[in-house]
Amino acid sequence: MTQIDSNDRYPLGDRQVKRIGYGAMQLAGPGVFGPPRDKATSLQVLQQALAAGVNHIDTSDFYGPHITNRLIREALHPYADDLCIVTKVGAFRDDQGGWLPASAPEQLTQAVEDNLRNLGLEQLDVVNLRSMLDIHHPREGSLEAPLTALAELKQRGLIRHIGLSNVTPTQITDGQKITTIACVQNFYNLANRQDDALIDLLAAQGIAYVPFFPLGGFSPLQSDVLNEVAGRLNATPMQVALAWLLQRSANILLIPGTSSLTHLAENLAAADVQLSRQDVDRLENVGQ
Repeated sequence: MTQIDSNDRYPLGDRQVKRIGYGAMQLAGPGVFGPPRDKATSLQVLQQALAAGVNHIDTSDFYGPHITNRLIREALHPYADDLCIVTKVGAFRDDQGGWLPASAPEQLTQAVEDNLRNLGLEQLDVVNLRSMLDIHHPREGSLEAPLTALAELKQRGLIRHIGLSNVTPTQITDGQKITTIACVQNFYNLANRQDDALIDLLAAQGIAYVPFFPLGGFSPLQSDVLNEVAGRLNATPMQVALAWLLQRSANILLIPGTSSLTHLAENLAAADVQLSRQDVDRLENVGQ
């Protein structure tokens, strides 16, 4: 399996993490609900990711729920000293797998305690507050109460760093008045570029930006230009899409997810794909 470039790192809180990490969401069952189809392979994917050099895993206790965190613990505990595990809170799953807000202080405290227990940790490296004002897109509205609750858990030593997810620039600025924001995790990829200005703003502050659905979400990115560039570089379209993100800005950290060993290797190999200035210019118009 391709080893990701050990020199290509960016700060995440007080850690230096490699810019291609791993997102654990797809380790749960269909719809991110219930157990995996193949538990043994899920454990292997996690172990192979670390063997290939990954030191940044993104997860949440509402994946499953509880499933991905327990798999991570079974596969990787005791954890490597340089492994940064990032989780998120602010939602819960109903009995049918629906996604519901959970941002009251007592709900956030319970979520942090659940993450700690299921991961087998005494302190969480990074906790992202996931705004559920709109489940699909950032929406303006105050996050002061839930963010203050997380800041209090940070003061208690249960959380090391705090990030934000599914948020607007205003919410980030307001959040920074309450606590240091270590990272922002929003929907962004080659064809969904609403956060272009925000990425540059965060880069100027040295804050990591972590795009979720970097390959387009549940429907993979489709583009004739993407396919043409990939064919010429002897790469897959998805590798080119990831390579474009890596070259877009140094503060972008990738967390592509998969439950397949083959796709894991392909995702990590995106670090070897070098796009020319001409390639980048052509890809800039995808989805525009």
